Amino acid sequence: MTDLFSKFDALIAERQALLDTGVRDPFAIVMDEVKSPTLAIIQGRPTILLGTYNYMGMTFDPDVIAAGKKALDDFGAGTTGSRVLNGTYQGHKACEDALKEFYGTAHAMVFSTGYQANLGMISTIAGKGDYVVLDADSHASIYDGCGLGNAEVVRFRHNSVEDLDKRLGRLPADAQKLVVLEGVYSMLGDIAPLPEMVAAIRKHPNCMILVDEAHGMGFFGPNGRGVYEELGVEKDIDFVVGTFSKSVGTVGGFCVSNHPKFEVLRLVCRPYVFTASLPPSVVATAATSIRKLMHAGDKRAHLWKNSKRLHAGLREMGFTLGTETAQSAIIAVMLPDQETTVRMWQALLELGVYVNMARPPATPAGTFLLRCSLCAEHSDDQVGDILDRFRAAGQAVGCIS
Repeated sequence: MTDLFSKFDALIAERQALLDTGVRDPFAIVMDEVKSPTLAIIQGRPTILLGTYNYMGMTFDPDVIAAGKKALDDFGAGTTGSRVLNGTYQGHKACEDALKEFYGTAHAMVFSTGYQANLGMISTIAGKGDYVVLDADSHASIYDGCGLGNAEVVRFRHNSVEDLDKRLGRLPADAQKLVVLEGVYSMLGDIAPLPEMVAAIRKHPNCMILVDEAHGMGFFGPNGRGVYEELGVEKDIDFVVGTFSKSVGTVGGFCVSNHPKFEVLRLVCRPYVFTASLPPSVVATAATSIRKLMHAGDKRAHLWKNSKRLHAGLREMGFTLGTETAQSAIIAVMLPDQETTVRMWQALLELGVYVNMARPPATPAGTFLLRCSLCAEHSDDQVGDILDRFRAAGQAVGCIS
């Protein structure tokens, strides 16, 4: 039978062939119970969570949970409306106030997801006759923001300052350009050379810079604002986009800025205007978490300790990693093909460690990896257990000797 689904036949066949070998589906894991930011029950087995992006471990913070319960009691389960109609409660404004305080900006705008934040900002700011210039390895939400908008799209080689400079130089000087960067790239866990990129961008006229700090918020920089703060380019960044689903520990997205005309976006940004706002309980948990992250220096230090220890331990075992050193809380274990990657993933799961498996199109063509994301709540003993289980799984699969 040929129909609109026929375009997916090759993927369906590939997935079925993989499952026919007896492995579990890496993309269909069910958490039966979640005990803490670092421990869950999966098919009756206690499992260390090493693939959740719960960087600062805020999902079970008592103050965060209490704020959500109170808002649920006081305001009900949802808003049933858009922010521009009946969907703005006092909690939404309180959440935006917390973001403005956290980032030290004049404006903050909360979206229903991080995906929608990129979708909305990029498609709205850059219009017909404008240009969006982005890293070739940008997140899907950035590419989809380009697709929703009418601007011309120009890609440069991943983290290449030289290519960025060259491509900007080829664009019309009088055209408006939005350059989109990411502080941390989520597949390999590498960070952008933001100072060098900013210097290259500022050589060219009519450029604004948006940095996605989804994976940098919480533990980069003195205040946890992200890589752009850590590397000292705060004054050069026009827009910062982020998400609540990583370090903040809930769901939602946002953009902060000092641009004097920023508030007009509430009237013209389609992914903001034409969707229901976040439930009151969600913005209450987010605001409480954000305010606590302002004073999370000890957590940040412990997270960096965990990341450096795991990275060094895996390298010593002989695994190939996505970065030479620990650049973030993401550690990518590179593997030669899909079959080996799935076997390694399953071996770890059977030993009680959950990680993410990543494959194209989420990764570059031909790239297969296991993505580990560490948490500030991982204990020293848990990191030791993770290393022991990686060694056992790697030897069983034949990835290391």
